[in-house]
Amino acid sequence: MPTPRETILTALHARLSALPATALRGEVLPERVPAEGLLILRDGVPGEPEVTLSPLAYHYQHRAEIEAVVQGADRDAAFDTLTASIGAALATDRTLGGLCDWVEAEAPRPVDLPIEGAASLKAAVIPVVLHYSTADPLA
Repeated sequence: MPTPRETILTALHARLSALPATALRGEVLPERVPAEGLLILRDGVPGEPEVTLSPLAYHYQHRAEIEAVVQGADRDAAFDTLTASIGAALATDRTLGGLCDWVEAEAPRPVDLPIEGAASLKAAVIPVVLHYSTADPLA
């Protein structure tokens, strides 16, 4: 049986997979970026939890990351569309079906990456904070 953390990350990946861009989890950047864009979900770190004792509960603000990448001549507009679609996908259900208390994305910091012999990439890491509680830090 998967842990709450894994269940939440799987649900987040499924939400991203519903977008037109290709969504991967924990993969390396492929040689080719699909025309619709590429999203790579990184598990991130759960951080130090706040603890309540009665009943015992660990309250996390887990910071996952989404790497968003587009390529092509119109990459500024494509990047804007891609990041807006991520925000809209998260806003449809901020609890991922009741699996966590709240999901909140932070603003991306885009960079242009030149590629020798090909169109430049526009990419950013988008931090996503997952608020959830569990009875055991290893469960």
